[in-house]
Amino acid sequence: MGRRCRDERLPMSTISTLNNLIETLKDGQAGFRAAAEDITDSRLKKLFSEYSLQRSRFAGELQSLVQSLGESDPANSGSVAGAVHRGWINLKAALMSKDEHAVLAECERGEDVAVAAYRKVMDDPDLPANVRATVEKQFAEVKTTHDHVRNLRDSLVAH
Repeated sequence: MGRRCRDERLPMSTISTLNNLIETLKDGQAGFRAAAEDITDSRLKKLFSEYSLQRSRFAGELQSLVQSLGESDPANSGSVAGAVHRGWINLKAALMSKDEHAVLAECERGEDVAVAAYRKVMDDPDLPANVRATVEKQFAEVKTTHDHVRNLRDSLVAH
């Protein structure tokens, strides 16, 4: 059941959608961290590390917001099966192949899931204004990351 927010109940569906986004961000954090650890290209290593830290920061911001709305236990880690469902499952195989294009394609696939999760949250009519503002700001950065990863992937095909 939803927790109280200024004498209003925040629907469980809103909490659930936010927790799903937090889990998606944690999965992205882990995916980008794995990519950063295993990729040989120093430029991509640095970029993936930055994206991993960004996802961690975004998840923390959302966890704090969910707690401020009265939810005592927002998602604290990526879901056990989250990587499978959130687009990061084939990353390890791509990393083992040492194929930068394949790694970027898997990162983009994970970002596709993140973009969809943000859109689902933004479609929630019960989302409080302060949470919506944070989600929209984060979404703009996630979309930029998605597009950058896609462009990097496409540039490898062109060469």
